[in-house]
Amino acid sequence: MAEHNTEDAVPTVIADELHIVYRVHGAKTGKGSATAALSRIVKRGEERGVRKVHAVKGVSFVAYRGEAIGLIGSNGSGKSTLLRAIAGLLPAESGKVYTNGQPSLLGVNAALMNDLTGERNVILGGLAMGMSREEIRERYQSIVDFSGINEKGDFITLPMRTYSSGMAARLRFSIAAAKDHDVLMIDEALATGDRKFQKRSEERIRELRKEAGTVFLVSHNNKSIRDTCDRVLWLERGELRMDGPTEEVLKEYEKFTGK
Repeated sequence: MAEHNTEDAVPTVIADELHIVYRVHGAKTGKGSATAALSRIVKRGEERGVRKVHAVKGVSFVAYRGEAIGLIGSNGSGKSTLLRAIAGLLPAESGKVYTNGQPSLLGVNAALMNDLTGERNVILGGLAMGMSREEIRERYQSIVDFSGINEKGDFITLPMRTYSSGMAARLRFSIAAAKDHDVLMIDEALATGDRKFQKRSEERIRELRKEAGTVFLVSHNNKSIRDTCDRVLWLERGELRMDGPTEEVLKEYEKFTGK
């Protein structure tokens, strides 16, 4: 575990020997399948046709206020699962996650409502994050401007289904970044959009850190991690392989991947 030398540092997230296990149920069809399913439920034993995926294995770390922490690792290494557990969206199989304040998870696939306009989604997204209608009104124009989606037309008044994936991702990030967060978790949000938007995003993350929040960033873009984060957690096959200063961890990771 990385050392944190600041005596008055405030912990925001503590993971203590955290294990997350998914159970994937195979589809059952045919005569008697409902009866068999009920029998398995009643027995509460190990079910036939259920595959366990041990996605996070004994991960422990402490995150502090003011840190920006990158999460790196191969596909399927448990990065997104770990964020979902910190956000309270996945139960622990064993171990614990403690958070100081309200964690907010922003993913490229975060649900916005495709049939509603961008304008309505800004309002609903702000309300979902706990902002008042007055706060949303005050910040509305800056959210739209930050996203850049109106630079080539009045897209904010069109349904989300008309947006490209990059436009939708930029709007999601802009909504989330409009609020100061205790713990903000970003899953690949900086991988979309042009370099100009990425620079704005990185600058906003630095501002969020100064405003006493903690930021977690999952990204396959090592440059984004270098530009944004001062600490990195490297997960591989669900295990925490390394936790330390950004450059030290990325050097080892790049040796491992050959990139």
